[in-house]
Amino acid sequence: MARPLLETEAMNPTKPARRPRSAAGDRPRVLAADDQQDILDAIELLLTAQGYQVDTARSPELVREALSLDNYDAILIDLNYTRDTTSGQEGLTLLSEIAAIDSNLPIIVMTAWGNVELAVEAMRRGARDFIQKPWDNERLVSVVRTQIELYRALQNAQRLEAENRLLKAENRPDFIATSPAMKSVMETITRIAPSDANILILGEHGTGKEVVAQTIHALSARAQRSLVAVNTGALSEGVFESELFGHVKGAFTDAKTDRIGRFELAHGGTIFLDEIGNVPYRQQAKLLRVLESGELERVGSSRSKHVDVRVISATNMDLQAACAAGHFREDLLFRLNTVEVRLPPLRERKEDIPALAAYFLSRYNARYRREVCGFESAALQALLAYAWPGNVRELDHTIERAVLMCRSTELKVADLGLSSQPRAGAPMQVDDMSLESMEAVLIRKALQRYQGNVTQAAEALGLSRGALYRRMEKHGI
Repeated sequence: MARPLLETEAMNPTKPARRPRSAAGDRPRVLAADDQQDILDAIELLLTAQGYQVDTARSPELVREALSLDNYDAILIDLNYTRDTTSGQEGLTLLSEIAAIDSNLPIIVMTAWGNVELAVEAMRRGARDFIQKPWDNERLVSVVRTQIELYRALQNAQRLEAENRLLKAENRPDFIATSPAMKSVMETITRIAPSDANILILGEHGTGKEVVAQTIHALSARAQRSLVAVNTGALSEGVFESELFGHVKGAFTDAKTDRIGRFELAHGGTIFLDEIGNVPYRQQAKLLRVLESGELERVGSSRSKHVDVRVISATNMDLQAACAAGHFREDLLFRLNTVEVRLPPLRERKEDIPALAAYFLSRYNARYRREVCGFESAALQALLAYAWPGNVRELDHTIERAVLMCRSTELKVADLGLSSQPRAGAPMQVDDMSLESMEAVLIRKALQRYQGNVTQAAEALGLSRGALYRRMEKHGI
């Protein structure tokens, strides 16, 4: 059955999860839009019998709502929605909007007032075919089938091209991800990297969010320009604007010269806003303005500058919960998360641990001029059994320390220093913990208690935010 879109859905301010795009083996999804219910019923019966999933909408507003919620393989739209209107302008405007969202998506226009001029204009705006009412059933089905087959073939070609670029891209970081838990992450990266869409990367501390951002940038059309990384969570409210937007000489006491901000540095390239969930609330509106308009003013200047920047942001916080609690602007979240990439913690992708450990071993062998050739079997088992609360970053630091401590040609369990630290499913024994291990546990507990908010965790621990960040880095958190 079709899933008609109701007016109450269009008015709902909450942004539901977007359905995934159908894969090659799934039933194709079609959205049909017309102001007459009997037309929609006829299309539903015809296409459902041919194996298609059909959603319906009775106004341009509901079409826009449907496209914000779901992905489709083809769209059938009427050109007239207002009674006694025959110009087709409503449908042409809607067609242009859809084509702007996805220029490859097949749009098939329908009208009872078909003429050559209207058909030419519809095709010029991005329509793939034109059907006049009343239609011939065989022709309608044939057009839908042909356009969906072409669309899926194009998608597959683009996906293969992106995957090849992922393998061959120059200057991209080493991204080790072969486990089943990372398969969807890799597929998402290869699909979205070539676009200019804003991306929000979600994951616990140390899961590799910055590596994902670097990989996306390396695979994008902006790869030859700068990737500018900013730890927004470490910026105090007093320097936030100056760091991101720059300042002019004399803007404040220490402003002895003009300074260019990070957004201007990233012009033509990508800016990576790490720890975006910790941006002070009063500064979020200023950040939102740049994302909406591409314009900014340096502190102390009234002259606007335009910047062309792709924004990739990352956080370990639940931003939906932060919005509900009034700590994060919902309109800013919608600007940031055109596409979300969720990174699983290392404990959920343990198949990657041997390859990651070998990679870090090679890196630190070269850095410290050591010749450690591998891991003892017991050492590898210890790595697989450990819970890795600090994720990939903690594994990195563990292997670095092990290379420095190793006295043989293979890393042993004792070199890893994991015996007094938490293992998967094992309770922590305080008596066996070192002072540093206890500090790491307290920091993790504070971050967990405040849902990753570094400012609140720092206050609870009696530290400045900068001091907490230094300790987090030290412990691989």
